[in-house]
Amino acid sequence: MKRNNMVHKSYFLSTLLLVMVLSSCKDTKKKEVEQVATEETTLETKEPFFKLSLAQWSIHKMIMNDSVDPYTFAEKAKNWGFSGLEYVSQLYPADLKDNEYSPEAMATFVEKSNAEAKKHGLQNVLIMIDGQGDLAVSDAVERKAAVERHHKWVDAAAAMGCHSIRVNLHGESDPEKWHANSVDGLTQLSTYAKSKNINVIVENHGGLSSNGAMHAAVMKAVNLDNCGTLPDFGNFCITRKKDSRDCEEMYDIYKGVTELMPYAKAVSAKSNEFDADGNEIKIDYVKMLQIVKDAGYNSYIGVEYEGSGLSEEQGIIATRDLMLKAAKEMK
Repeated sequence: MKRNNMVHKSYFLSTLLLVMVLSSCKDTKKKEVEQVATEETTLETKEPFFKLSLAQWSIHKMIMNDSVDPYTFAEKAKNWGFSGLEYVSQLYPADLKDNEYSPEAMATFVEKSNAEAKKHGLQNVLIMIDGQGDLAVSDAVERKAAVERHHKWVDAAAAMGCHSIRVNLHGESDPEKWHANSVDGLTQLSTYAKSKNINVIVENHGGLSSNGAMHAAVMKAVNLDNCGTLPDFGNFCITRKKDSRDCEEMYDIYKGVTELMPYAKAVSAKSNEFDADGNEIKIDYVKMLQIVKDAGYNSYIGVEYEGSGLSEEQGIIATRDLMLKAAKEMK
């Protein structure tokens, strides 16, 4: 009898242990499933560390070749999911260049642009300035004249609620002269812009400005809080082959962006060509965005599609989607 009781007791304890083990395994499996589901949900809902703006140059073919009204920029950007606008001065020839950038022409540009941005609920971020003279030219009189031609754009940016104008540092190829001229031209212009609460930012845009170390050295020498950089993911060609668009001397793009980010007040996400998975074939966007984030930047990043394999609209959307995908894949 005692033996039967012991057998029953042993059987009961074994059964109980088995139930406990199975229950524990089930709970562990459930927790693992819940954890994976939570991680997937977090990945899907993870907000990017930046806001998206659209560089108007992305639609320059529509404007210059297809006669699309440049003042439809805000409407298009809104429809494509952007919240910020980055204007390009040379895309308004009828209002501006043809009227020699007169005060009346500039006022028209500002008024129309503001009305469209307000209508579609978008933020004016910056204006990219071209064709207004070389800020790094060696002739001091010519350099000062170029600085003064940029004044009206500082005023326009202030009237539009932008935070910056983007300028170029062209005019000299000798490194020492280029450095000195750039420091002088930027100091003059930034001093004027400071009174308007506008930043003067320089893009790596060919020539010596695409040498990240030299570009950063100029910023360090200027040492003004409203003078900075606009790192572009792709514009690091220093010299091109004669009579060709092919690059002869290329600066390391990741090194360059890393060097420019400490002074960045805007960032440009350049794109040209995509693979079947939607990745830019020459630029690792996850790596680039990690560099940008690690520098403490969390403002607008402008999409600038410059390729020809896709239409401008398709390229803009592909770049936007790549930005959002890459942001989720970052650590």
